Amino acid sequence: MRALSTAELLSVWERGQGEPPYFRALLLLSAACPDQSPDELAEISIGRRDRLLLTLREWTFGPGLSGITECPACGERLEVRLNLDDVRTMVPESPRDELNLELGEYRVEYRLPSTIDLREVNSISNLEDMRMKVIRRCILKVRRNGEEVATDELPAPVMEAVVARMAEQDPQADTRLAFNCPGCSHRWDALFDIVSFFWSEIQAWALRILREVHVLASAYGWREADVLAMSPLRRRSYLSMVGV
Repeated sequence: MRALSTAELLSVWERGQGEPPYFRALLLLSAACPDQSPDELAEISIGRRDRLLLTLREWTFGPGLSGITECPACGERLEVRLNLDDVRTMVPESPRDELNLELGEYRVEYRLPSTIDLREVNSISNLEDMRMKVIRRCILKVRRNGEEVATDELPAPVMEAVVARMAEQDPQADTRLAFNCPGCSHRWDALFDIVSFFWSEIQAWALRILREVHVLASAYGWREADVLAMSPLRRRSYLSMVGV
């Protein structure tokens, strides 16, 4: 994987307008990992994908994270400042593509969720329905006392045990942040979604870059490619000369 140039990141931003998060994630990784096909990148687990995106984000905007969240109890807005290492998880030994869990009379063969699964459930609006559809897609075979049975026959406790095992084997896929409201002392956990967070930063960055291109092209008659090829320091220097 490599860092993206200003022009490459702007191109990814343009192509990702109006697209769902899973597609934006693949756009970013496809641009940063030219030695791997989009299909190959879509097959890696969500946790591995998100670790790659965390690294790409650090290369693009640095190690610091900042944002705003809202207390679900009192509505107070909280400023959040983190380091990327705060949201990186320890990576267990890479599991095989197919895994299994034995619990009581059941043996379940499964795999870890991937971007392909997110693509297939993208049209489902209910989050719980989406979650269950992904889980069922990842369960490859169920045996009860040695005899194969349908996935629908899997008891809920066994299903949740499989989900818990998936989380252990791919922890970056479910990164949660703990918050404590200083106003009402309410405590809660919130999911950290690197795809949405990174894309919101790219959106703000792209609009700023386009404004800079507009100002410098208007002032000097330069082409967009000329402006984008400049370092941020040089662009800021020219912008200061034209009073921006």
